[in-house]
Amino acid sequence: MFDKRITLFMGHYGSGKTFVAVNYALALSALKKNVSIYDLDIVNPYFRTVDAEKLLTSRGVELVVSPFAETNVDIPAMNAKSYKMVDDLTRFAVVDVGGDDRGALALGRFSDKIKEENNYDVLWVVNNLRPETRDIESALRIKEEIEYSSRLKFTGIVNNANLGNETTIETILNGVDFVKELSNAASLPLKFSAVRRDLITEELKNLKQILPIDPIKYGDWL
Repeated sequence: MFDKRITLFMGHYGSGKTFVAVNYALALSALKKNVSIYDLDIVNPYFRTVDAEKLLTSRGVELVVSPFAETNVDIPAMNAKSYKMVDDLTRFAVVDVGGDDRGALALGRFSDKIKEENNYDVLWVVNNLRPETRDIESALRIKEEIEYSSRLKFTGIVNNANLGNETTIETILNGVDFVKELSNAASLPLKFSAVRRDLITEELKNLKQILPIDPIKYGDWL
């Protein structure tokens, strides 16, 4: 965790990848200078990094969004600043990519340069309690679709098992078991589990790695 210049988060709709990406960028900014978060999510998502702008900028994280971030335009239009992701090697880049294969299309124009630099992670955010990834076969099908559209292969999996405010320690541990099985099926390592900070116990600290997720409600990000 935190060892690559570019870290991209992709996953199915409602997987919680935006919350993971924002919290990852905030945690990274505490360790590194020059952190930017890029919002490539242009498929009318439930929650956008732009909604966390005040929080991000207060921690010194630069936010770069599509010019259509707060509209219903459904085309892969990019802010010119988005190219800093691959051109400015002095900055760490955290990238929130659109849901499923359609959102991943926006990443395709950057994929060659990302692979050329070869200093990146492409992390698959999985919430096994979402209908789209309730079983291994369905999850693997989504993986293949995203990889095809983005022209990038996943390098690891993030366990983001949660039920919102109803999340329990058992929820997270069950998610770990599912992702371990998925990890074997996809031949991908489990990079870390995203865990709401107030749920982190000694039992959960035994997990490989944990990214604390602050329990911030939607309105609190504004």
